[in-house]
Amino acid sequence: METGSRIDAALDAAIRRAEGPDAPPKLAAALRHAVFPGGGRVRPKLLLAVAGACGDPAPTLSDSAAAALELLHCASLVHDDMPCFDDAPTRRGRPSVHAAFGEPLALLAGDALIVAAFETVARAAPADAQAAAALTLILARAVGMPHGITAGQAWESEARIDVAAYHRAKTGALFIAATTAGAVAAGRDPAPWRTVGAKLGEAYQVADDLADALADEKALGKPTGQDAAHARPNAVTALGVGGAVARLEALIAEAAGAIPPCPGAGALRDLVFLQAKRLAPKDLVQHVA
Repeated sequence: METGSRIDAALDAAIRRAEGPDAPPKLAAALRHAVFPGGGRVRPKLLLAVAGACGDPAPTLSDSAAAALELLHCASLVHDDMPCFDDAPTRRGRPSVHAAFGEPLALLAGDALIVAAFETVARAAPADAQAAAALTLILARAVGMPHGITAGQAWESEARIDVAAYHRAKTGALFIAATTAGAVAAGRDPAPWRTVGAKLGEAYQVADDLADALADEKALGKPTGQDAAHARPNAVTALGVGGAVARLEALIAEAAGAIPPCPGAGALRDLVFLQAKRLAPKDLVQHVA
């Protein structure tokens, strides 16, 4: 099965469990709205790509880890869009969860998605209890304090922002989780995969900064100009468009070069460079003078 189909099947199974017969119908609908239809599924696809490069001997485990990672990402988007943070009316080209269902249900939907993520990994424990425990720890560190996406969101409430720590937590943490969890799901040592995830996370942040500064809001499917509106650090502001694009290209090359020896290393490098084209679309690169 193609990776996108694997991810969506695992996500659908998780949401169906949450939609059980006695579930509050509005909250159940909010959960599905938050997850489907999805965006690029970049993080779970990266996780499966790493697992695949390492042989992917336990697809049940890697599918569960990929779904859990995406559920956590979707939860972060639900909360990030809320009026207390970005107050974004749209996400993925349609109303954000709080715009469609109201703030109370959006808050609960984000919470429920976090719980569903860890339930998804727990259900895979019979396949390999030790690996499931390791995956739980990786995911918890990626979303919690002091270095996960919760910390990344919290930096925006500080009077002075440690930009490096902010970006590592808000964006890099889930990419590091993707590469290290993919390795663990395939029975490999996760440590050598941290650098790959960190570089890709930084690259994704630069690409997101480019999109926020330059992309068309309708084409992007969410509000643009958010960094300027909220006085947040942005690579385009710091480096200029040309500098930001050059930084993006350098980070992608560094990520590809950091891939550890494994059976599918060459194919994974090709995939990383292919994703680079997606991260730096032509309508952004053409702005470079």
